[in-house]
Amino acid sequence: MNSNKTYSLRKEDAVRNWYLVDAKNKILGRLATEIAKRLRGKTKPDFTPHVDNGDFIVVINAEKVKTTGNKLEDKKYFRHTGYPGGIKETSLKELLEKKPEQVLYKSVRGMLPKTRLGRAQLKKLKIYSGPDHPHQAQTPAVLDIETGEHS
Repeated sequence: MNSNKTYSLRKEDAVRNWYLVDAKNKILGRLATEIAKRLRGKTKPDFTPHVDNGDFIVVINAEKVKTTGNKLEDKKYFRHTGYPGGIKETSLKELLEKKPEQVLYKSVRGMLPKTRLGRAQLKKLKIYSGPDHPHQAQTPAVLDIETGEHS
């Protein structure tokens, strides 16, 4: 009998930390991929695909996120009203002006699994357009996305 069994994390044993990310002057896609990895828990050595062991991420300054190229004018978000011919489109620039949190939210949501596990992981993402957030009590550690270091 082999004693080297594969370790599988149980949801009760998951340790979730709080991290604070400043989105100021960060590129949207690179920021979103790093956030999605941490929400899933892929940066942890005990990552288990079917268990939600990711961390909580608080993002501030979401309105100051940057994009490359002509994405501000060219990138479109589509939605449908439910009525015939009811497709509506919004450019990235318009969405950044009206609801800057939604830009990062939609970007991260597209990178997570489309299952109930993915929806549970997305609930751990808190996005705010200004420098203030109501999660001081959790004492989030500042996470530097460029280097991946936290303090």
